[in-house]
Amino acid sequence: MSAYGANGAGPDFPRSASFGGESSLIGRRQQLAEVKRTLRHSRLVTLTGVGGVGKTKLATGVADEVRRAFPDGVWLVELGALEDEGLLPQTVATGLGLRDQSARHPSDLLCDHLRDARSLIVLDNCEHILDGCAALTDRLLRRAPGLRVLATSRQPLGVYGESVLSVPALAVPEPRRALRPEAAAHYAAVRLFQRRAAQASPGFTLGPENLETVVRLCRRLDGIPLAIELAAAQLRTLTPQEILRRLDERLDVSPKRSTADPARHETLRASIDWSFDLCSPGEQRVWARASVFAGSCGLEAVEAVCSGDGIPEERIFDLVAGLVDKSVLIREEQGAQVRYRLLETIRQYGAERLAEAGEKTALQRRHRDWYHRLADRAEAEWLSPRQETWLARLQSEHANLRTALEFCLSEPGQAQAGLEIAASLWFHWLCSGFLSEGRHWLGRALALAPEDSVARGKALWVDGWLSVLRGDTSSALPQLEECRALALRLGDEATLVHAEQFLGGCLLYDGDFRQAIDLLEKAVAGHRAAGDRNGLMTSLYQLTVACALSGDLRAADFGQDCLDLCNEAHAPWSRSYALWALGLHLLRRGEPRHAAELLRDALNTRRVVGDGWGIALCLEALAWAAASADEAERGARLLGAADVVWRSIGISRSGFRYLADGHEKTEIRLRGELGERRYAAAVRRGARLGRDGAAEWALYGSPAPWPPREAVAGW
Repeated sequence: MSAYGANGAGPDFPRSASFGGESSLIGRRQQLAEVKRTLRHSRLVTLTGVGGVGKTKLATGVADEVRRAFPDGVWLVELGALEDEGLLPQTVATGLGLRDQSARHPSDLLCDHLRDARSLIVLDNCEHILDGCAALTDRLLRRAPGLRVLATSRQPLGVYGESVLSVPALAVPEPRRALRPEAAAHYAAVRLFQRRAAQASPGFTLGPENLETVVRLCRRLDGIPLAIELAAAQLRTLTPQEILRRLDERLDVSPKRSTADPARHETLRASIDWSFDLCSPGEQRVWARASVFAGSCGLEAVEAVCSGDGIPEERIFDLVAGLVDKSVLIREEQGAQVRYRLLETIRQYGAERLAEAGEKTALQRRHRDWYHRLADRAEAEWLSPRQETWLARLQSEHANLRTALEFCLSEPGQAQAGLEIAASLWFHWLCSGFLSEGRHWLGRALALAPEDSVARGKALWVDGWLSVLRGDTSSALPQLEECRALALRLGDEATLVHAEQFLGGCLLYDGDFRQAIDLLEKAVAGHRAAGDRNGLMTSLYQLTVACALSGDLRAADFGQDCLDLCNEAHAPWSRSYALWALGLHLLRRGEPRHAAELLRDALNTRRVVGDGWGIALCLEALAWAAASADEAERGARLLGAADVVWRSIGISRSGFRYLADGHEKTEIRLRGELGERRYAAAVRRGARLGRDGAAEWALYGSPAPWPPREAVAGW
């Protein structure tokens, strides 16, 4: 029994699967059943085995089959591309759909989220960050009694209570055993080869003319699924006999060779060597160069990074197509976009080849430069109709952005570029819910590049801004004061304007509205004079909120200016914040019906882009509007829904003093109108809606009429 005190036999896992099945998990029925049995009684199960043996596929197959036993979710967290162990909690939180926007440690957010949940987390490819995986898994299992973890790794995590299952290779026929084709196909290794061969060479069948050759191939490859798939892919250009002959030249075929894991590792290495040799010189170079990408990448990125030095950019497409045909590159469709990735074992092999060729650092720098340019382009086009497109694109490139930043901050002399990239990605950290991670990269870069520069000034105000948005103004103030002093030393007006803007933002979030307004008015003027539309939009938004909360009637004009700027730019995400600020002003003016219209419009955009922070703000303000409009039941449900969203992003509303007064007055009013029992019941109903359900209900739940009554007293 596990060390975490599980009672009874655990979840009753279903025996049948509606996902994947035999077509995707050839020959794994026995292992599937064994893993499911073990997972019933152990809260941590680790699947071990050599690279390419099928650990990931087995783990995801198990997760599909047990999905119904975990009502709070089954989550796959891919760790192969993660290089910085310090980002492990953030990576797991992102895999669970959480947005880490608080000042707390991400592992605390995870523990709170999972505390009462019945969930399964699959941690895939743990071996390169084993200590971090062990520590985080141990902590989560201790804090969340309903949690189970299924890990894949080349070695155990070493956590007390861990059950370790070794994933075997696929079954192959015994030597010198005569078989008919239909009998041979009962062996999983032969069946896998047959299916992949038919995909590579339509019309391929297993028959007397090729049976012995295919069986020998599967034996030579020790039943390792990845090796078999690579070999079968060669049927596009070779016969089974030619494949076997070439393998014989590469592999040690001594009958005395052990079938232990080290030997199987050598077999896989030799088969990948052989697949590499069968590639054209151009394909070999692209394979090696593509290893600098983390996760997946688009063709445009491959063309930019992998071309040059004898490979023209226009040849990259054909070379990529050749690698896809050979099952080296995996082609994936994500919406309307096609992306490519290397399996982790294949990527590691390519990285070794790249290092042997002496090209590793040059390709890492080229990769970094590409993502540096991408970040700069995204920032330049942020206030535009492409906001949602850029958000989605940078989210899909998140692993590559991490890799580019890691190169900058680990390679001597590159920290300045890391500073620039991390600062240019401010809207990615903000909108995608990566506030903690953004501060992680900015903190490392600022420590490594202490010299005065405009880039350092920008990094300081971005870091301060992210701290403010996490409710951590005490950390933000020193950064912003340093930024202002640096701007004065450099005589850089743009940096000074940003420093004063976000110092004003600190004062706004702490509830000092009058001083905030003074600084934000200066920032608006400075950004307008410099033609900085991003700065102008954000400062107008903050100024509108400050004026609305202080009763300054200029909020209407500032808010309209902000909305006009966003409408002219056709920038939907920014427009939603302008709408929220104007809605706040209308609430203070006693116009809850009009305010609710603007707030629902804002909520719709934030729901589409998955902006947890923005959704929470909208639900909170809609609750205030409902209270002002005498919709007490609706208001209480919205408060309950807002509270769930605040907690899902790891934020306590108490950290934002500018929200405290409105929330407190709304809660007092609703408790008085409904009574304690009805109020508590309505809040619970709202909480049960969850983030997405609450947004849908607030938008489309057939709300009752909104009579124009007075605002909440004192509002």
